[in-house]
Amino acid sequence: MKIAVLGSGIIGVSTAWWLKQAGHDVVVIDRQAQAGMETSRANGGQISVSYAEPWANPQAPLKLLKWLMRDDAPLLFRLQPDARQWLWGLKFLRECLPARVTHNVSALVAMAEYSRGVLRDMRRELGIEYQQQERGILNFYRSTAEFESSQKLAEIMRDHGVDRRIVSTDEIVSIEPALAAARHTIVGGDYTPEDESGDAFVFTSELAKKAEAAGVEFRYQTQVSRLVTVGGSVSSAELIGPDGCYESLRADAYVAALGAYTPQLVTPLGVACPVYPAKGYSATFNIIDEDAAPVVSLTDSEHKVVYTRLGSKLRMAGTAELAGYSRALNTARCEQMWRLARELFPSSLDFDNVCYWSGLRPATPSNVPLIGRAKISNLYLNTGHGTLGWTMGVGSGKALADLIDGRRPEPEFPFLG
Repeated sequence: MKIAVLGSGIIGVSTAWWLKQAGHDVVVIDRQAQAGMETSRANGGQISVSYAEPWANPQAPLKLLKWLMRDDAPLLFRLQPDARQWLWGLKFLRECLPARVTHNVSALVAMAEYSRGVLRDMRRELGIEYQQQERGILNFYRSTAEFESSQKLAEIMRDHGVDRRIVSTDEIVSIEPALAAARHTIVGGDYTPEDESGDAFVFTSELAKKAEAAGVEFRYQTQVSRLVTVGGSVSSAELIGPDGCYESLRADAYVAALGAYTPQLVTPLGVACPVYPAKGYSATFNIIDEDAAPVVSLTDSEHKVVYTRLGSKLRMAGTAELAGYSRALNTARCEQMWRLARELFPSSLDFDNVCYWSGLRPATPSNVPLIGRAKISNLYLNTGHGTLGWTMGVGSGKALADLIDGRRPEPEFPFLG
C-alpha cells in the first residue's frame, strides 16, 4: 500500500520506518524543514518506563487547586474560553478515580516496556548513536509527605513488575555524587536501574536518514491543510507546499501523527481525538565542570523537573502548562528552572548562556495515547503520548505498523478500532 504519515516527530518517523520495513510505499509530510523539530526537539531525554505514570491520580485535583494561581506551579491549568479545554478537564477528573489509575498504569507500562525493548533492538541493528546512557533514573523527594504519597503509585508500578527501588538519602548520593551538596534538602527517593536516557531529537533525525535511505519519501516545509473524505474513507490529503501552492496527495491509508495538532486535522471529520496541548519547558546548559555535573538522569519530584546528561550539555526539562497553543515562554517558569538548577549544581554549569525551549506535548486526560484505526476506515491515529513520547515512540510506531498490516501487536494495550 501507499501510506501517508502526517508528522515527522519521533512518533511519525518511527511509524514510517516500520511501515517501510513491512514493504509499504511510505511518504512523510511535515511543515518543518527537517524531522523532529517540534515536540521531539528538546525534551527531557528520559526513557522513563518505570515512571510511566498518569498525571491523573487521586491526589491531582487538590494539587491543581493549590497551584491554580502560581505562575511557577509544576502543573499550571490556565483556564481559557475554550470548550475543548473544559471538556478535557472534566475527563481528566474522571481519570483521577483509583480504578481508572490502575487501568491507565497497566496500559502505559505495557507500551513503555515494549518500546524500550524495540529501541534497544534498533540501537543494536542500526548503530544509531544519540548520546544514550544506560544508568537508570533516580527520582528524589524533598519532603516526607511527598515521598510517602508517591509510594502508593510506586506500589502499583511494582505490582506491574517494575523494578522501582526505594533508596535512602545516603544511597542517592552514592548513586549520583553530584547531589552531595544538596543532600540536606532530600528525604529519600527511588531508583530504577533499567531506565535509560538520550537525545530524542538526535535519534529522530538519524532514524529519518535511515528511513530515507531505505526508500521513505520525506516532504518537508509542507503543511496538511485538511483531509478530504468520500464515502466514509479519506480520498486525499490537501497540502500546501513550500511555494504556497495547493496540491492533493492520494494514498491507500493515512496516519495522523501530528502531536497536539492532530485534533485540528481529524475533528472536522467527526473523529474523536481528546488531545490537548500541555506546554513543557526545557533549559539546556553547557557543562563547565564535568566532575561536578550529574551523569545519572534525575527527577526532582516536588518541582516536576528532570535533568539529563547529553554529552557536554545538561538538559533540564519539565513542568506543564495547559493554556492553549501558545509556545510563548513564561518568564517566571524559566527563572524557576534556572534557580533550581543553580541550587543543585552551582559550579558545574554555564548559567550565563542558557538555551530555553518550549514544546506542546499532546496530552490525553488519561495520559494513555491514541494508537490505532479511527472510525474512518483508512485513517489511523498515533498521538496523545504526553510526556512519554520518547519513552513510547518507537514501540508505538511498530505497533501501529502491525495493526495496519493486519497483525496483532505484541503489547497488551487498548488500541483503537
